[in-house]
Amino acid sequence: MPAPLSFVRRFLDALPGDDRTDREPRPVVAALWSRVQPTPVRAPRLLAWSRPLAQQLGLDEARMQEPLTTQVLAGNALWPGMDPYAANYGGHQFGHWAGQLGDGRAIVLGELRAADGSVQELQLKGAGPTAYSRRGDGRAVLRSSLREYLCSEAMHALGVPTTRALSLVATGDDVVRDMFYDGNARPEPGAIVCRVAPSFLRFGSFELPTARGDTALLRTLTDFTLRTHFPELGTPGRDAYAALLHEVAARTARLCAHWQAVGFVHGVLNTDNLSLLGLTIDYGPYGWIDDLDFGWTPNTTDAGQRRYAFGNQPGIGLWNTARLGEALLPLVDDDERVVEDALAHFQRVYAEAATEWFGRKLGLTIDPQRGDEQLVQQLFDWLVAQPTDMTLFFRALGPLLLADAAPAALPESLRAVFYGDVPEAHAAAGHAWLLRWWTRVHQEPRPAATIAAAMAATNPRYVLRNWLAQTAIEAATNGDLTVLERLFTALQRPFDEQPQFAEFAQKRPEWARSKPGCSALSCSS
Repeated sequence: MPAPLSFVRRFLDALPGDDRTDREPRPVVAALWSRVQPTPVRAPRLLAWSRPLAQQLGLDEARMQEPLTTQVLAGNALWPGMDPYAANYGGHQFGHWAGQLGDGRAIVLGELRAADGSVQELQLKGAGPTAYSRRGDGRAVLRSSLREYLCSEAMHALGVPTTRALSLVATGDDVVRDMFYDGNARPEPGAIVCRVAPSFLRFGSFELPTARGDTALLRTLTDFTLRTHFPELGTPGRDAYAALLHEVAARTARLCAHWQAVGFVHGVLNTDNLSLLGLTIDYGPYGWIDDLDFGWTPNTTDAGQRRYAFGNQPGIGLWNTARLGEALLPLVDDDERVVEDALAHFQRVYAEAATEWFGRKLGLTIDPQRGDEQLVQQLFDWLVAQPTDMTLFFRALGPLLLADAAPAALPESLRAVFYGDVPEAHAAAGHAWLLRWWTRVHQEPRPAATIAAAMAATNPRYVLRNWLAQTAIEAATNGDLTVLERLFTALQRPFDEQPQFAEFAQKRPEWARSKPGCSALSCSS
């Protein structure tokens, strides 16, 4: 029999909670959580689970194969020590204050003491209604749950800070959703994903107490956050509160730079969807850049405004950080200079991180004195002029360094990353840039082969393109889990060639250009 698991109660014991335990939607004041039991499902079935994460948590193969484990991960049972709750928070949605939001379909089962000594929250998404569900049913469908499961683990393998996903469970129940909010609601298979993170605290967790004028609750939450997650910032007090905002600004800036480097578009960067720990959180209508377009968003809800488009993510990260700063103002004597300093720090850190990332992607140590910044800008000007696959372009650059001489024309490996025909004038401009890049890279002190290897370890071959996720969804809906399993395996080694998974490293096929789920998604999940 597997050894007993150890659960702790940091969040519940340190922070005030709701006296009520029912699921009736309501305003919850002077409290940061509400106890709630998951709503059981009819016929749970474990579809997939992350072995790397399970091992980190101390959940061995024998435990994961136990029938009880499936029941726990479906919300039908609890392991000893679990004490479920839903968190209370608010947020700005699409630039407007939305008031109380909270975990409307997410329930934290408990805080697990993992095998590596860390404490990790286990949270079921789609486990039924809570006090924060408003008009929702608290459930989730297979398509969105599968996407979150795959992307959480794919992002971790890429090295992007992220919440994780332990498991994907089919519930055996249908869930009615109107995928594009066009009046065509239909039943879809239900599912639950078990999300894992050291904390699911969001910017909106701090905004809500301030919006309600509850400075005492804000201070209690911030002191807990400092003691539990940022002890290096010192004893709670004005200086530590300012340091916390400074640190969160830096983490968020680095996260945004990493998203831009790998071509990830979150899709719905409301303040309740930004993690205080600097993790990617809440995988909803996300997408991956296929043809490079800074104005692209995968979120149909944002199609007109494009507030959360690819190129806007750093600016939105800054805007959201300003909202967090405003929330913390009561703790720093309303000194707006603290917020201004944090925002300036965000901009500095983002610029440094983005410069480093794109230098690494190009095999360069960026040096403004050599004109490197202009070289990068010229590249992006060229890439956006014609539909070009960003991931494949950067991946194809490194091997060119292994040749004895610079290419005499734009190589076929680069022509192949375009969508559609390549005008010869555009190809000639690309070749001219390539020669400038080739010359500059060969001025680096490292051998060309070393640089090419470093570029291969920076520019992924495999990312979770929407059309790949949709292919896995359609197969799983029809009872075939092999695509999901193979895709998950390929995404665990995104920088390796893996010829057995070559079909997952192709540019977007024509059939996927406008297919729902491949090009456009909604928040309906």
